[in-house]
Amino acid sequence: MEKLKLKAEKRDIFGKPLVKARNAGKMPAVLYGSGRGTTPIFVDFADFKKIWSKAGESAVVDLELHQNVVQVLIYDVDNDPISRQPRHADFYAADMTKEITASVPLVFIGESPAVKLGGVLVKVLYEIEVEALPKDLPQEIKTDISVLESFDDKITIGDLKLSEGVKALLPFNEVVALVEETKEESFDTAQDKEQINMENIEVEKKGKKQEEEESKTE
Repeated sequence: MEKLKLKAEKRDIFGKPLVKARNAGKMPAVLYGSGRGTTPIFVDFADFKKIWSKAGESAVVDLELHQNVVQVLIYDVDNDPISRQPRHADFYAADMTKEITASVPLVFIGESPAVKLGGVLVKVLYEIEVEALPKDLPQEIKTDISVLESFDDKITIGDLKLSEGVKALLPFNEVVALVEETKEESFDTAQDKEQINMENIEVEKKGKKQEEEESKTE
């Protein structure tokens, strides 16, 4: 697994003055967790985005703060509601000796024979909660859909290949993905509909004609 590193510096700027710091490429954050208080920090905005795209909420990041390295998880990220860019992050200093819970994204790989037959892949879950030591947390869980050979096949939690020390927190029979058969309207059904529509039109025409004849005799 790739080692993820991010430099940080302590900050004593809060509120409106943060605008200037953000414009200079610094993103405010806080560091807290096991056996420590809360420390306000800055991280480089561009570096954080690169780490965030790789780590998500499940990978351990080495946060370097004044020559001290703290192993952390990116616990929460606040995004700007307009630009959707990150503007603040919480770093949680994890106890590396205790198991923690985290949501890990599922990455679907391979090709499904059932999809090639005209089916539609249905991804029931996009991420799952797992429990593991921080060092064992996967950044993603690859899910091979090539096992979906027919419309009766399903991938469940029990089918996922989890690395050693990682436990899924969902029932083994929980469905992760399946392929649904696309149902097209049959020719006969379409023909029946057309016939019904034509009958309605004929009845409507007869009704109008009868009304016209009755109005003439009045």
